[in-house]
Amino acid sequence: MMIVEEAIPANLTGSRALQQYIFSILQTCNTIKKLKQIHTQIVINGFSNKNYLIVKLLSFYITSGNLLSAHKVFDRVENPSTSVWNQMIRGHSQGEAPQKLIELYNRMVEDGAEAEPNRFTYSFVIGGCARSRLLREGEQMHGRVVANGYYTNVFVQTNLVNLYVAGGGDDGVRKARRVFDEMIDRNVVSWNSLLAGYVRCGDLDGARRVFDEMPERNVVSWTTMIAGCAQNGRCKQSLNLFHEMRRASIELDQVVLVAALSACAELGDLKVGKWIHTYIEEKLNAGNQPLLVSLNNSLIHMYSSCGVIDKAYEIFMGMQRRSIVSWTSMITGFAKQGYAEEALEVFQWMQCLGTDDGRPDGITLLGVLCACSHAGFVYQGRQFFKCMNQNWGIVPRIEHYGCMVDLLSRAGFLDEAHILVESMPMRPNDAVWGALLGGCRIHKNDELASHVAQKLILELEPDRAAGYLVLLSNVYATAKRWQDVALVREKMVKMGVRKPVGRSWVQINGVVHDFVVGDWTHKHASSIYEMLSKITRQAKLEGYKLEISEVLLDVE
Repeated sequence: MMIVEEAIPANLTGSRALQQYIFSILQTCNTIKKLKQIHTQIVINGFSNKNYLIVKLLSFYITSGNLLSAHKVFDRVENPSTSVWNQMIRGHSQGEAPQKLIELYNRMVEDGAEAEPNRFTYSFVIGGCARSRLLREGEQMHGRVVANGYYTNVFVQTNLVNLYVAGGGDDGVRKARRVFDEMIDRNVVSWNSLLAGYVRCGDLDGARRVFDEMPERNVVSWTTMIAGCAQNGRCKQSLNLFHEMRRASIELDQVVLVAALSACAELGDLKVGKWIHTYIEEKLNAGNQPLLVSLNNSLIHMYSSCGVIDKAYEIFMGMQRRSIVSWTSMITGFAKQGYAEEALEVFQWMQCLGTDDGRPDGITLLGVLCACSHAGFVYQGRQFFKCMNQNWGIVPRIEHYGCMVDLLSRAGFLDEAHILVESMPMRPNDAVWGALLGGCRIHKNDELASHVAQKLILELEPDRAAGYLVLLSNVYATAKRWQDVALVREKMVKMGVRKPVGRSWVQINGVVHDFVVGDWTHKHASSIYEMLSKITRQAKLEGYKLEISEVLLDVE
């Protein structure tokens, strides 16, 4: 029999020498085929109970994802050592059957042989409980760790932090913090685990305090903070951290670039987004580093959000592999920028693929309906909405209903939109009623608007009702129902609500400038209002007529 394309040397007559030879080729083994050849020799030569060989064999099988083969090896061992048990426990800590992990641990304890759990055992078991969110079993392991004297081990304690973080919520973070505070030795992984816990429960201020206290930060630390801020609406802070990371000369990996691009998309920060794109081309592409599909998706989203739809499409077309997110991002990008026909063409192309990546999901259909709404494609929108469940097995959510109501309302099919709202299988939210109310304003249907507004006022908190009350007032003003306009205004005063302040922003020379209606605190306020006045005068000269009804409630 050949092993690794070589015969066993003839001079290996002793059992010990043969074991050492097999161990040495196990060390250099790099394929499953060779591993199985070595495995065969271990069985043939009667070494199935040599624990140090079995540990190596199991390690390779488990690392290669061959847990079933590892089990076959393990079941032949008469007296597994602690290291052998640990390999199997490690395999199941990363597997898809987490309860098997607990069963193995219990078998090890109940076996009564010489093998006893050690710090690696507990680290693997608790780590597996954290990954699988087996909080109750993990807490039991916490008790055993303390009882057996392994609580001060940094790896065990770090996995306990992970366990309680995985439990979620403020209570989970409190427990994780308690374990962390009791740690004598901490490493950057321990700090990152606690940091991730604060981010996961949305406590960005707490996360920032942990981040500032860290004696050492790595790329994971920075990525956790940058992504956390971006995902929790603190996009300016996210990009500030990204710039700090660059100044700290931390190498930028693809995951942190995805997070930063997400923040750029939300802020419309095209300058930073372009810088990241250039970095990708010069550092990653030039080094022949394969790009994550998610990184290309983020570039598409960023360019689409910043209005540079041609660049987004160029990236989309250049992708060697596209995920469902790629298709959805491109469709949604076209839809939001008013390119409805292009969005529907991409959707048609997507369906022709016949693969899982070409099968639309609920978010894809939301982008398609959005495209139909913006372009007034009523017939196509009706067909897509009707076929969602029938063709793709997608049950319409409230967002799909809202998009359909918006499409019908904009196009003037107010009765059909109203019937759709009343027939929804879930309770309509303010966005759905608001879409119908917006259609009433466009098509001057003050009676239906009054009915819709009553529904909204009864269901919404005062602060959220303000914008819709303003919209209702504008509908009344268009219909010259001045008494009703006055009643709406009086109701707003009684409710103690005001129309949400108008806000806009623009990026000039890489700086994002924020503008608020009636704000004189900007250092260039005089110049800004002077320019607005010139624009208004020019608009009047070109025949633009100011819609007075839209500003009635802005006047004090």
